[in-house]
Amino acid sequence: MNHAVARQRAERLAASSKPYVARGAGGGRCAGCRLVASHCLCDLRPSVTIRAGVCLIMGDIESLKPSNTGWLVADLVAHTWAFGWSRTAVDPGLIALLADPQWQPWLVFPGEFADPARVVNALPVAEAPRSGVATSVRRPLFVLLDGTWSEARKMFRKSPYLDALPVLSLQPGQSSNYRLRRSTRDDHFCTSEVAALCLAMAGETHAADTLAAYLDVFTTHYLSAKRSLPLDRDSEAHQRLLALNNLPG
Repeated sequence: MNHAVARQRAERLAASSKPYVARGAGGGRCAGCRLVASHCLCDLRPSVTIRAGVCLIMGDIESLKPSNTGWLVADLVAHTWAFGWSRTAVDPGLIALLADPQWQPWLVFPGEFADPARVVNALPVAEAPRSGVATSVRRPLFVLLDGTWSEARKMFRKSPYLDALPVLSLQPGQSSNYRLRRSTRDDHFCTSEVAALCLAMAGETHAADTLAAYLDVFTTHYLSAKRSLPLDRDSEAHQRLLALNNLPG
């Protein structure tokens, strides 16, 4: 596995002064999906063609956590970048990505915490070409702050290089289904849920549905391993993911 989050994890491990040992790692974890080997997910990794991109700005140890769902986003979205966050320094690669003219960055965060002048609730609809001349439309790049809620708020407040970006405020009208970590609010979504909502807004409904199904299957595998339960690979969640993955991307 060599996607952006895997590389970020390797960099973070290399910088650590002591080994990071995740809870429940005694049985050995798969390097491809971070689950214990008996509940490996690698053969179910979906393949979908996606126009949009995702930029993950990750909290200090977020990439090390087996429950991190930014990994699932990177599994699915080929154009995914991952950068570690620091209050005192910024990766030059992140600045270059945000300035790349092929991308239109959207900082995804609740609008209540941003200047109203920056907040949008929907993506602009591309105009149809006139007189047969194709128009150049920048591809959406969703910038997600991947960490705990307190970490994400700190990143939002203390990252001046993000201040000029429009803030995409999601209005999902639903509660989070994430079951791997606790949250004090039902409207706090995990990273892959946020990415799926963004893909749906960009008109990539197949990709959005596939990512949501992939999260359901990952959650099933993760919790089954944690609770030492047998894995039902014929479950509704598995069948839904397999059906979506057989569709054209």
